[in-house]
Amino acid sequence: MKAPETDVAPLVLRCAGQPVARYVTAPEVAPRLAPRPYLHPVTTRSGTTVTELCPPDHLHHFGVSIAVPDVDGHNFWGGRTFVRDRGPTELDNHGAQLHRRCTSSGPDGFAAELGWVAAGEELLRERRTVTAVALDDSAWALDLTFQLTNATDRTLSIGSPATNGRPGAAYGGFFWRAPQQAVTPEVYTADADGEDAVHGTRADWLALRGTDWTLVFAPGSERTREDPWFVRAAEYPGVGSSLAHDGRLPIAPGERVVRRIVTVVADGRLTKDRAAHLAGKAVRR
Repeated sequence: MKAPETDVAPLVLRCAGQPVARYVTAPEVAPRLAPRPYLHPVTTRSGTTVTELCPPDHLHHFGVSIAVPDVDGHNFWGGRTFVRDRGPTELDNHGAQLHRRCTSSGPDGFAAELGWVAAGEELLRERRTVTAVALDDSAWALDLTFQLTNATDRTLSIGSPATNGRPGAAYGGFFWRAPQQAVTPEVYTADADGEDAVHGTRADWLALRGTDWTLVFAPGSERTREDPWFVRAAEYPGVGSSLAHDGRLPIAPGERVVRRIVTVVADGRLTKDRAAHLAGKAVRR
């Protein structure tokens, strides 16, 4: 199953007329990487790139994407699958997110429909909206909402390596892979500092601060706020949500899972007060 050939060209997002992100709808990658639409490059308003695509350490990291390692046993994250009592294992269980069509599109954003397909079956239907919002001369926000609907006649469930026996690895959902730099980026929230203190916690916003840029992630809804943050800094720079942290997330036939993440993309190294201000402004807009 393929997306229509007339609707697979990359989309360019603009903020106040300036290109700040490229959305690739139909990447040509190996099945084991779990093909899916992604945003890359994403840049600050001054042009600094703040995403990374297929880095050598994790070839299945695609800039900004929605990636889930376990949907009823199917891998929509890419790479190896964590199997209880076996560890990371190469399995022929990878799915793909297929871009169906854009339902609306403009210079500052779009809405799209996708199908999550594995083993010849569409498991989930997704509606995704992405918008670029100007905040000031040195910052803008990427506002992303995804809505997953069970397309089958049975209950599905979303899991993670954590729910499958690997503590601390509850990744799955929104994920942003930032670029590797010579210095490990700093991670902080309003109340905590450092990867160990922030990882797995819930916070109104979380910042990843590089040498000349800062990303501030904020849940855009009450339900999204319930998902703990997944954070990596020392091993590689990445931030995401945890749809399945303490247990699997069941989705009944026709039921929907909706999440909204708003990310401030800023030039420079933001203080906590500045990060909090911009995060609040971006979410409330």
